[in-house]
Amino acid sequence: MSIKIDLKIFLFALLFFFTKQIEIYATVMIFAFIHELAHLVCGLILGFKADSIKINPFGFQICFQSYVEDYNQKAKLGNRLCIKKMILALAGPCMNLLIMFGCLIIGNYFEYNLETIFYANLLLVIFNLLPIYPLDGGRILKQWVHIQKGKQKSYEIVNRVSKITVIFLTFVTSIVILYIHNIAFLVILAYLWYLMIKNEKWYCLKKKIYEQVFPLAFFDEIE
Repeated sequence: MSIKIDLKIFLFALLFFFTKQIEIYATVMIFAFIHELAHLVCGLILGFKADSIKINPFGFQICFQSYVEDYNQKAKLGNRLCIKKMILALAGPCMNLLIMFGCLIIGNYFEYNLETIFYANLLLVIFNLLPIYPLDGGRILKQWVHIQKGKQKSYEIVNRVSKITVIFLTFVTSIVILYIHNIAFLVILAYLWYLMIKNEKWYCLKKKIYEQVFPLAFFDEIE
């Protein structure tokens, strides 16, 4: 399994260091790693094979290999692959929720201050469940639309929802920054725009391929 490091992680670390939020950033990254371990374990249980791990500015991403035979099954059985991928995407956020629940129990019974850990995991849950591809929320939406309306339609809808979500969050974040003056919100927003633009390029590539291979089918889908 190969390991790929996004060099922007060092830039983000410097930004949080100079704004005196490096401890929070480090805590988030630690639990983002645990989040990704949950994806790994779930993937192995579901029969996927890990191909690579990417270290990104706001966490980790494990890529799994896809097998041609999984896509060549009958339609009814083929939906099982989509369901497996939805379960796989949910594994990470569920792990963060379990950690949050554990913090509440330990904090109540043993009087430990686990507020930083609790909110770091809450941030990871909210962030990863945003319907923006390739975050977990975007992956879940993509597989659900794939089951309901087909693969081609899933590309279009996920791309559209990703754009709307990022634009809405830009509006909300702009208001929040005026009152809180926290650069962390601006950094997160910039990263979401990066993901959205990257997804837009990916969608245009897929659209071009479908138009060349299945021109009429793609036209029918987007209409």
